[in-house]
Amino acid sequence: MSKGGASIPDEEWERFLREAEAGSAGAPEEPSARARMVTRRIQEEPGPPEGWRTHTPVRRRSGRSWYALGLVVAVVLLVAVAVAPGRIIGWFDGGDAVDTPPLAAESERPDGPPAQEADGPRPTPDEPFAGSPAARWADGAAGIHLPAPRATGWMSETEVGEALDRTRDFLVASSLDPAVLRGERPAKALALINPHQSDVQDYLKKAFRSPDRENDPLLLFSRFRSADVRPAGDVVKTRGRITFREGEKGAVEVTTDVTYVYPVLRASGDDDEVARTIVRRETVLSWDDPAKIVIEPGTFSLVSYKLDTTNGGCDTYTGYLIPAFLADRTTADGGDGPAVDPYDRSTPIEERMRAGDGEGCDVATRS
Repeated sequence: MSKGGASIPDEEWERFLREAEAGSAGAPEEPSARARMVTRRIQEEPGPPEGWRTHTPVRRRSGRSWYALGLVVAVVLLVAVAVAPGRIIGWFDGGDAVDTPPLAAESERPDGPPAQEADGPRPTPDEPFAGSPAARWADGAAGIHLPAPRATGWMSETEVGEALDRTRDFLVASSLDPAVLRGERPAKALALINPHQSDVQDYLKKAFRSPDRENDPLLLFSRFRSADVRPAGDVVKTRGRITFREGEKGAVEVTTDVTYVYPVLRASGDDDEVARTIVRRETVLSWDDPAKIVIEPGTFSLVSYKLDTTNGGCDTYTGYLIPAFLADRTTADGGDGPAVDPYDRSTPIEERMRAGDGEGCDVATRS
């Protein structure tokens, strides 16, 4: 092969192909329930206190029969796949080029809501997050950012790391487990809560037996009635973070702030309308020192839990999220509170509550 009269020896050509191949890997308006909040500070007494989907672009192997122009194109493609695999895949599929790289993990509170897309595409069973900021969020547990552990309170660095992992296990078991989403009892999540924390155990018993405003299982668990809806696909989009600090009596106090986006379809019929329910929870839990607090190994004590939902039912306390579809909505569903963006994570739930009156239903600007 030649360029400008210069010949490329076979061994140089082979070396180029090997290096190119080694370096070609792809880089990686609806009603909204007013934020419902139950904040329970634990009064410590002498007695009981207390992977989802990934995509790697297809690589096309180089051939020695290419000429100079083909070689240049090959190098350009290798660079382009590494920078924007989504756009190149669009070319090969013959469809529109779409460049939607996933967002980096949320390691700190954002300073504003995600950009509003004008006239975005409507969700479909194949693309249930279309037209939503959640389209760029991570899938499942991958969207929950874990900080680097460090020795804190009574725990070593390794123990803090284990506590953070178990905290995320609780979030997965309470808000992402398919069986729990179908309305089954969240046994794995319940097993992580300190059984000696009597006030919380009383709340849990009442919540699953006869839910009401103060004893609502949705404060901690995401549940849909399977007779009414079914998931649109097997992905729940998430965005959030876990932080920690030293709490009372040397405990490691862990705070979780995560937004979950659940796409659902009607359980029966041929209707392919996708409704999205958006749930944000802020939960504070305490990994207590067993030398100071009555607690079972591997469990935590609940400090507080807050909930904000969009299209999950307003002023309904059935123990289940109740998404509304277009045909279900009336002008009376418009809400009587201020407009809120359920994807805006720049404001804590409690601060959002203070902006309104704490009662009634807000109006979601998008879902």
